[in-house]
Amino acid sequence: MKLATWNVNSLGVRLPQVLDWLAANPVDVLALQELKMTDDKFPAHAFLELDYHAQCFGQKTYNGVALLSRTQPAAVVRNIPGFADDMARVIGATFSFPDTAVADVRIINAYFPNGQEPGSAKFAYKMAWLAALHQWVRGELGMHSRLVLMGDYNITFDDLDVWDPEGMRGQIHCTEEERQHLRALIDLGLSDSFRLFAQAPQSDKSYSWWDYRNFAFKRNHGLRIDHILVSQALVPLVRSCVIDKAPRKNERPSDHAPVVLELYP
Repeated sequence: MKLATWNVNSLGVRLPQVLDWLAANPVDVLALQELKMTDDKFPAHAFLELDYHAQCFGQKTYNGVALLSRTQPAAVVRNIPGFADDMARVIGATFSFPDTAVADVRIINAYFPNGQEPGSAKFAYKMAWLAALHQWVRGELGMHSRLVLMGDYNITFDDLDVWDPEGMRGQIHCTEEERQHLRALIDLGLSDSFRLFAQAPQSDKSYSWWDYRNFAFKRNHGLRIDHILVSQALVPLVRSCVIDKAPRKNERPSDHAPVVLELYP
């Protein structure tokens, strides 16, 4: 069983790349962020041709999330219940995987706010959004022992996730306030699946996002901000979690790379 998350930075631009990647990497569930399109523009037919069901939650120009899956989802939720938000940032659903005898896995796909800069109104919105997410996920874990929270978090865990820790210290994605919220999610009983495995040496650190400017990808000047957190019931099933850098080498790529989680029941 394989799950993946990918911020595609405009599905309208990147659709051929997503279809090619899915054909080569037939994961069971793919979570997409930054669709940048309304639901009526979502190319569900294109994914159906690859035998993927699609649930989307989009908006014009910004944000937007989707879940593509081999099996039909149940109990689909859009955005954080009880949190007033006109941004399309969250979609969750429950999946069963008959071929693996794994039932009722709750998967939440989230596009966390960027936050712009500490002290800004957008940063305050990010803090409020993170607090609401925490409370909702706490409740979801109470109902679903097998839970996956994945997406573009726009937060690094620590210096290992940053190409220039000193230069970016206290800046957006790297503030202590953001990281406290990330640690609070871990404290609910979640684990960072990527960190369940040995990490690359300091000179070859792993990232999931690289700026388009200044040859950042070529120089590996990036951040690890795309995460897959799993509940404790799933930790024994985790066999690998890797960042697939190949799509970042495409012509007109997304600035993010897919993160792929493999589970063996």
